[in-house]
Amino acid sequence: MKQMKLAVLFASICCIAFVGCGKAENGNEQDVVPTETVETEAPEEVIPTEEPEEPETETEVAAANDRNPLTGEPMDEAIASQRPVTCMIGNTTDAMPQYGTSYADVMIEAPAEGGLTRLMGVFQDYANLPNIMSVRSCRHYYAYLSNEFEAIYVHYGQAIYATEMLKSLDDLNGLDGDLENVVFFRDNSRKAPHNAYINGESIIAGIEKRGYRTQHGDTYQNRYRFVDADRELENGETAMVVEPGYSVNKPWFVYNESTGLYDRYQYRAAHVDGGNNEQLSYKNVIFQVCDYKVEPDGKYLDVKTASYGGTGKYITNGKAMDITWVKEVEDGVGRYYDADGNELELNPGKTFVCIVLNDEADRMGVYASEADFEASR
Repeated sequence: MKQMKLAVLFASICCIAFVGCGKAENGNEQDVVPTETVETEAPEEVIPTEEPEEPETETEVAAANDRNPLTGEPMDEAIASQRPVTCMIGNTTDAMPQYGTSYADVMIEAPAEGGLTRLMGVFQDYANLPNIMSVRSCRHYYAYLSNEFEAIYVHYGQAIYATEMLKSLDDLNGLDGDLENVVFFRDNSRKAPHNAYINGESIIAGIEKRGYRTQHGDTYQNRYRFVDADRELENGETAMVVEPGYSVNKPWFVYNESTGLYDRYQYRAAHVDGGNNEQLSYKNVIFQVCDYKVEPDGKYLDVKTASYGGTGKYITNGKAMDITWVKEVEDGVGRYYDADGNELELNPGKTFVCIVLNDEADRMGVYASEADFEASR
């Protein structure tokens, strides 16, 4: 706040208004075995002598940074300012039950091969994470998505198309021998490659071993923006059940009016975290339609995470609305926009993002009731 010393009050008073304002299970992927805005000030007295504006206090600065950048919810500033960790998680029936998935602030799902999908959890407060399992290999487009959060990327191997891109990232790779039994461990009660796991303690050990920077850089801007308080999509269509249209696990989300969250299902059952038996639930669901092509080997996908006019849907509080998204380059940061061209502001809470291939977008479904959903199946 400005502190003004009154000096001489013999002059006439003038009022001035300031206006304004990111190795194969077969072959190369050794996945595994074993208007400008200007601040407006109220009119002030103009006087000959004035002290310079004082900087914000530490308390005021902290108040602006005490939110989890992934959820918009209150969080200790020291944790909120750190780089998150992203982790690849298997999503086949052999990988069930998964562990630690309910702790992810953001979960991203994208197609891999043969109609299967793979998950990538984004964790802001990772120090005390329980076991996360099963950790699987990466595809280059997941790495690009991870890079949007300036995250430290955890994976167990990679497709050959990700090899070069990974050289530019801070990652923890299970194929690096010096990280075995330091970051990555095996659960002998399960079959490889679906039994690799990590936890908060091992993640920290890996970060320290690699000497990675743990705080966001000065130029980092949060991937998401949030409203201060929960809001309704007044002009949205009713969305009591939504589905992205994946062909193998066939997931869907059901709006739970008592919690205000979308409960997730897949493989014909509730999608639960095997560590605590908690069903995965989210305040926000986003369908993001992406262009893609098949790599020359005829197996792997090349999903394009950059676009100047991508489409999608934003779903929250029982309503859905159309959105667009823009990301200029693959290793940049994407932004979502509403129909008026304003950057999308999410409701505070966890978010699930489904990457949908452009020629499968017609499989996305938004239903006004569970009865309508069941009738469509």
